[in-house]
Amino acid sequence: MSRSGRAALALALVLAACTQAPGPQPDARYMLGEPYSLGGLWSYPKEEFGRIETGLAAVLPDARAGRRTANGEIFDPGRLMAAHRTLQLPAIVTVRNLETGLELKIRVNDRGPTQPGRVIGLTARAARLLGIPVGGTAQVRVSVEDGPSRALARTLPTTERGGAQVEAAPTAAVERETLAPLPGAQQATRLREAPRGRQVAMVADAAAELPPDPLPEALVRGPAMPGRFYVEAGTFFRRDLAQRQAQRIGARVEPFGEGSMPQYRVRLGPYADAASADGAVAAVLAAGLPEVKLLVE
Repeated sequence: MSRSGRAALALALVLAACTQAPGPQPDARYMLGEPYSLGGLWSYPKEEFGRIETGLAAVLPDARAGRRTANGEIFDPGRLMAAHRTLQLPAIVTVRNLETGLELKIRVNDRGPTQPGRVIGLTARAARLLGIPVGGTAQVRVSVEDGPSRALARTLPTTERGGAQVEAAPTAAVERETLAPLPGAQQATRLREAPRGRQVAMVADAAAELPPDPLPEALVRGPAMPGRFYVEAGTFFRRDLAQRQAQRIGARVEPFGEGSMPQYRVRLGPYADAASADGAVAAVLAAGLPEVKLLVE
């Protein structure tokens, strides 16, 4: 090939490279979002850095890599990612399979799962490591990792009105008080302002480092602790309102909490298997009550 031919070919390659569409670029941001309806169930996102909950985990059916998640990250079914209906995005959670005792730290960066009665949706890789088959479910305990989740919220850009309100909280002096677990609850803790002059621990969240991305596949094994299924169809500060709700679906009212303002929850169950609990969830939704939860205790 002549010198002029080689020059023309090089120019053509440069032009072709310039006209190619760029690949997807990560554009992660911190977000909550507005209330939304998905699968007939209303969800109300909010910041919960200490959230602990139990329920059924599902395997996300989407096997496509490269799409954007709700907060602008790049979805990859081969990495440890998850979808949650209400948590701040992104967040780092520990998911324990209560049926096997296996647990992993997972990055929550999407909304879902679609099916009501599922507490979290896991990528195929995360589910496989936890021993959950594709198309299957498992009883899980989901707990937010406070420090890493706050570090993400503090450093990522956000378009939320007013910005992420997480920077002032870590520097406050607080005392942690552990409360006796409520009936049916996994754990209950609260933070209260410490009296002046009293020695208290300072929250160290401000110094927490950003979690690695991708998260390591550090599988931990603990004891298996499977439970029974319950369906909750609302909590109230007034017993009469709870009783009115319970009468609509043939449920019972259970008081919980202590002090001068007890609360009342409307519950069905226990159920021996997930299929029976799913039937109860469907009945509650059919009765026009769109805030139902499926719990494992």
